[in-house]
Amino acid sequence: MKKFDNVFVFDHPLIKHKIAILRDKNTGMKEFRELVEEITTIMTYESMRDVRLVPVEVETPLETVTQYKVAEDSVAIVPILRAGLGMVNGVHKVFPTAKVGHIGMYRNEETLQPQEYYCKLPDGIEKKTVFLVDPMLATGGSAVDALDALKKRGCKDIKFMAIIGAPQGVEKVASAHPDVPVYVSTLDRQLNENGYILPGLGDAGDRLFGTK
Repeated sequence: MKKFDNVFVFDHPLIKHKIAILRDKNTGMKEFRELVEEITTIMTYESMRDVRLVPVEVETPLETVTQYKVAEDSVAIVPILRAGLGMVNGVHKVFPTAKVGHIGMYRNEETLQPQEYYCKLPDGIEKKTVFLVDPMLATGGSAVDALDALKKRGCKDIKFMAIIGAPQGVEKVASAHPDVPVYVSTLDRQLNENGYILPGLGDAGDRLFGTK
């Protein structure tokens, strides 16, 4: 895969351990959902090294000292429906007060192209650091369109996070939005003829919500 300055593939032993269990077809819905949240939390920590901080005065039992906190109400989470919902709690464990928007996309099974059907975002999202999340970055079409939708509404500080990425999807997003950091925990081999990631983990939405 071509090298991009805005692409970050994690090489974290805890993530590798959890991905191995996540891929297993025998992993049940409850454990699958928990693993998605846990991996997302680790990714959130790693991707927020440049988070905006503001100085605050803190009174310890001994003295007053200047410390630094994440600016209040400065983070938003936008899952790409429906599978992206499985990652929201993972980000919330780090930023529990983050507001949540939703972008709905579905894939045309004939053209494999994404179609937007829903977009509801928090007020003032253009001033926040936005986590756009989707467990699977396959063709990249949905992610590119979702990023277009966020930018159209004024968002400038966006981070895209996916748990599993295919080279085609990663390249498409990184090329279309070079200003957006793209974080994937694992880069897989390829897409099959139906646009599914190999080796992948199947349909993330179905496994998260028990619909198949």
